[in-house]
Amino acid sequence: MTSREIVTKTVKFEGASRIPYALTADFGSDIHGINATPNPDARPGNGVDEWGSLWENIGVCNLGEVKKPALIDWNEFDKLHIPDYKNPERYKTLKDQVKAGGDKFILGNGVSLYERIHFVRGLENAWMDIYDNEDNLKKLIDILVDMNLHIIKEYQKAGVNGYHWCDDWGLQNRLMISPAKWREIWKPAYARVYKAAHEAGMLTFLHSCGYIVDILDDLIDAGLDVIQMDQQENMTLELLSERFRGRITFWNPVDIQQTMVKGTTDDIRAYARKMASMLSTGKGGFIAKVYGDIRGAGHRPEAVAAMCDEFVKISCRN
Repeated sequence: MTSREIVTKTVKFEGASRIPYALTADFGSDIHGINATPNPDARPGNGVDEWGSLWENIGVCNLGEVKKPALIDWNEFDKLHIPDYKNPERYKTLKDQVKAGGDKFILGNGVSLYERIHFVRGLENAWMDIYDNEDNLKKLIDILVDMNLHIIKEYQKAGVNGYHWCDDWGLQNRLMISPAKWREIWKPAYARVYKAAHEAGMLTFLHSCGYIVDILDDLIDAGLDVIQMDQQENMTLELLSERFRGRITFWNPVDIQQTMVKGTTDDIRAYARKMASMLSTGKGGFIAKVYGDIRGAGHRPEAVAAMCDEFVKISCRN
């Protein structure tokens, strides 16, 4: 099987020839990521993004932080700079990017439906909007949905296989917002985008860290195929296996805050084996991954190498 077939069959629980993975360059990857250039959801380390929000990076990790959101007052909503997502210049390199992926699974990045909200409004404002400015909040979400629907059409023309964005919904032990409000405000938006992606022949991927068990059933119901979790120990592999194994595919590294930081290389290898065993059905349901910001997470080189090596061994034994 090609890498594309291995990932696709894993996500569809159709029995791939091995467990797929996306690891460091030394170990390889079955997944090739592509982007609109620039993506309207681009997050600069420093400087102002396309929406007008000011970012700052303290130099410890790849990620920056919004220091001044673009839309502090809803009275200025009509002045918000909304990126011209229909500009064909954004998509002129897509076919070349896809071609560079060869027979790998081509994963296209979309626009976040929650993180972009609080990048534009500020986190506290975004939380307050759920109760004080729901109409405006929904209008902004609709703009983001429309962006995703257009990007999906462009990705479809280029031959993209999967659609992905990042929305961290969880704190360490609960959701950031009321699960009921998530279902009321965000679930319909997710469902619209996932429906369009499926109709375009793409599988759906979401990165979301923290404790998100309270909405994982809803994400599955909305059409999510793959959940990318960098943390699992705060929910436990046992709970994830019991409730969700066989219903969704997990795309995970070893837990980046616990075992990868605190464990020995033997601990890391054991956790990798346990996770693959508990989340995969034998016909699919698990993709191995390396965390994208090794330095920022404080992961030792030997820890990363042990994880990647063990994941490849697991894949070969599958």
